[in-house]
Amino acid sequence: MKKIILIIYFLSITNLFGFEAKLEKIVDGMNKPWSLSFINQNSILFTEKKGKLFHLDLKNKNISEIKHNLSVLEDGQGGLLDVLYDNKNVYLSYSEKRDGWKTSTSVAKGKFNINNIQFRNIFRADPPIDSGYHFGSRIVKKNNHLYISAGERGKGMIAQDASKHPGSIIRINLDGSIPKDNPKFKGKKNWLPEIYQIGVRNPQGMALSPFDNKIYMTNHGAKGGDWFGTANQGENYGWKILGWGGTNYSGTKIGPKWKPGFTKAIKYWVPSIAVSAMAIYKGDEFKEWNGDALITSLKDQSLRKIQFKDNKFISEQIIFQGNIGRIRDIKIQKETGELYMLSDNGELWRMYK
Repeated sequence: MKKIILIIYFLSITNLFGFEAKLEKIVDGMNKPWSLSFINQNSILFTEKKGKLFHLDLKNKNISEIKHNLSVLEDGQGGLLDVLYDNKNVYLSYSEKRDGWKTSTSVAKGKFNINNIQFRNIFRADPPIDSGYHFGSRIVKKNNHLYISAGERGKGMIAQDASKHPGSIIRINLDGSIPKDNPKFKGKKNWLPEIYQIGVRNPQGMALSPFDNKIYMTNHGAKGGDWFGTANQGENYGWKILGWGGTNYSGTKIGPKWKPGFTKAIKYWVPSIAVSAMAIYKGDEFKEWNGDALITSLKDQSLRKIQFKDNKFISEQIIFQGNIGRIRDIKIQKETGELYMLSDNGELWRMYK
């Protein structure tokens, strides 16, 4: 099936810092889009939560559905989630239907084919849980490894149990096998072999920096306590011992913002802005941003730029807010440095000067 993409309209934005740029809506009418990944300068893959995978040709303005064999259960925040294209391979994260209504954050791999992709699972977060909350579900490639964020499914202290996957950052080889230098083999004997870091709640943003080769991520707190920080081998962000400045939705206290022995984030938000996707900017279009983090939000509907150095927060700038709705994903078109963003409104936007 193919649809015609219409360029709907442009927006010009100017913020309080005098920054000016243009926003161009290039796709409308998508159904709960969640993630996008560039194949090349003119070709994009994107997912819809209900389980559909699409190919978008920016040059001839066509969208076509790519059939696949995955058993996706859209349940609450779950569904077909992140997509990553890399060297003719496609990786998908999704809420996999397991036993009854139980699901897991799972990741599958398949060879790219524009008509039909046969995927096989290379990771499943165990145990499967009957919950529609907190899948995390971002995928990042670094060297010959995949890093996967597995949310704690609303189960709180499960994130402190390294014998279970939910509430952790996962690190596997590209074929799904286990790296021999993961924490389990370096002093964390009780950890599952796939686990790289524990104590996260719902990390819906993750990216590799082309400057320092570190993995950066964003994480939803509860009522407050969103953060931006790094993925660190064998460490613990502290959920639900720590509250990162937030409280339970009932208003009761969770725990301290931070205490020694736990990983400290670079930046916290209280109250919550509902952080979603992120990228570390490198490009020519906004070259003054090189090395900064670009962070999107859902509740706050903003694109924010975080300047930091050596894991120390320097400044935050709101680039725009409320222009395109809840922002679900952001990617950098590496050839041009332009930004592409998906909104929960079912839209794909391009940002440029």
